[in-house]
Order: sequence, then C-alpha cells, then structure tokens
Amino acid sequence: MVEFQALVTDLTSEEPRSGLRPLRHSKSGKSLTQSLWLNNNILNDLRDFNHVVSLLLEHPENLAWIDLSFNDLTSIDPVLTTFFNLSVLYLHGNSIQRLGEVNKLAVLPRLRSLTLHGNPIEEEKGYRQYVLCTLPRITTFDFSGVTKADRATAEVWKHMNIKPKKVRIKQNAL
Repeated sequence: MVEFQALVTDLTSEEPRSGLRPLRHSKSGKSLTQSLWLNNNILNDLRDFNHVVSLLLEHPENLAWIDLSFNDLTSIDPVLTTFFNLSVLYLHGNSIQRLGEVNKLAVLPRLRSLTLHGNPIEEEKGYRQYVLCTLPRITTFDFSGVTKADRATAEVWKHMNIKPKKVRIKQNAL
C-alpha cells in the first residue's frame, strides 16, 4: 500500500484553484488575499507554514481565513496562533485527538468562527461546552450559531467540570 502525504512546502509549486473572483497579485507576484484554503490535501503537519505563507502572500499578517478541513492533522499547530487577524478557522474532518488542543486558540483575539466536527475530539463528553468556555468570543461553531442558551449551558458545564486553580498563599508572606 502506497501512502501519499502532502507537505506545506508543496504549496510553492502549486497553482491556486480559480474561485468566483480572480486572484489579485502584487508587483512582486505574491497573492493579495486574506484567505488561504488548504482543504482536502492530506496534510499531517504544518511544518514551514509561516515561511510558505510569507512566500505566497504579500501581507500574511492580514490573513483572516484559513481552511485546513479534511486533512490529517492530529493537533492544532501553534503556528496558527501567530495570525492575530484570523477570524475564521476550519479544522473539521481532521484527526485531532485531544480536546485540550483548543486551548491554544484562546490567544486569537478576532477568532469568531471555528469548525472542529469530524475530529475524534467531537466524541468527548462536553465537547461543545468546553470549546465555548475556552473561546468565549466565538459566534459560530461547527457551522452553527452560538446562542445565549449555548453560552449559559457552557457556563453551567464549566462550573460543574472545570476545577478552578487554587491560589496558594505562602506562610511567610503573612
């Protein structure tokens, strides 16, 4: 059995698929876009992602939408947290195993839409509540709007399932 694996570095030699609007380019030949759709590519890691993105995009710091759905990612690579303007992140249909991976995304101030369904973590008890507690600014999760009731349920779930960190006071400090 031959197993095929795509690498992020392969992007530098691929032509982008045509979309509804033509892709604009800068004078240097780099793409003038705020979205990167890398779905359905059998990627299992994001090694060299920052480097490749800087080669392809004129303004990688403006990246607002990354679609990595239907790949073979087993974790949420910290490189994704370096794109502070990221507002949409699609990770559905991958192989993400640990619910705690979601914690990495808490540093993204503009993240509003996230997909994770179709990953093994979806089967974990409290999956939706955990994500909504961890990422309170999310307005759309798994293509479903986040309601006030969702937030209330997540808050109750948090109080029942997540133990607050204990603050220890040193004896000598008193």
